[in-house]
Amino acid sequence: MSARRIRLDVAYDGTRFKGWARQPGLRTVQGEIEEAMVRVLRSDVRLVVAGRTDAGVHASGQVAHADLDEEQWRRATVRRRRNWSDEDPIAFLARRVQGALGAHSDVAVTRTSTAPAGFDARFSATWRRYQYRVADDVGGYDPIARRNTTFVRARLDVDAMNEAARSLIGLHDFAAYCKPREGATTIRTLLEYDWHRDDRGVLVANVRADAFCHSMVRALVGACVAVGNGRLEVSDVARLRDELTRTSEFSVLDARGLTLMAVGYPADDQLEARAELTRRRRDAGEIIADS
Repeated sequence: MSARRIRLDVAYDGTRFKGWARQPGLRTVQGEIEEAMVRVLRSDVRLVVAGRTDAGVHASGQVAHADLDEEQWRRATVRRRRNWSDEDPIAFLARRVQGALGAHSDVAVTRTSTAPAGFDARFSATWRRYQYRVADDVGGYDPIARRNTTFVRARLDVDAMNEAARSLIGLHDFAAYCKPREGATTIRTLLEYDWHRDDRGVLVANVRADAFCHSMVRALVGACVAVGNGRLEVSDVARLRDELTRTSEFSVLDARGLTLMAVGYPADDQLEARAELTRRRRDAGEIIADS
């Protein structure tokens, strides 16, 4: 039997993690999940993720995949509860991994499923959606929400922020809003960017793109917050983008307010073609899907 690919849906509070990617001597999301899977499957497993989030960034809709060999698949599909029934034999693995992580862990494997043919958590993805939460003087500081909300001591103009956000949508070079990485393009397609206040008055940004370069979302948010408090004009955010140079005219906001909400994929019969296309883009010099 050849390796079987599984999909994992993952959520985490990023506060105490040094990002997604495994790093020697540091606590990371990948490291915690892989160690839990070793306890369940009794052998090493390596995860491939849709978006490698930075230290302090949260996720409610992260996606990863893993390839299991024959023995790992056998161990993963053991059903220890007689009343457990599911069409997908790998579904119960999520409960077992969560048991290894702990009942009140700051990371959760919310679902495991058999991956469709051609599925690649990173390269098959067509878009990623992030949310950023900002509490200003309207919403006020809420200590209960301090882990996933950034507080700004100002009264922000949400209409101006929305106008500025809309001016950034489309296919552009976002070098001014990215931390550059050698050999990687900063051209991205920003599909959605908008702001609204929730029922508590907290400002919530919705940001969706085909992929993000390093620190891009937090920079985009920082620019619009600068517009909201009057430090930048609405027209400045597109002007700065088109100048293609990192600037100190706005701040890159803290990781605490950022959450990966969802990852989008095409229909099952298009997964492999999408993955091949994305790999070709990577080989041409693009690094994709980092937050």
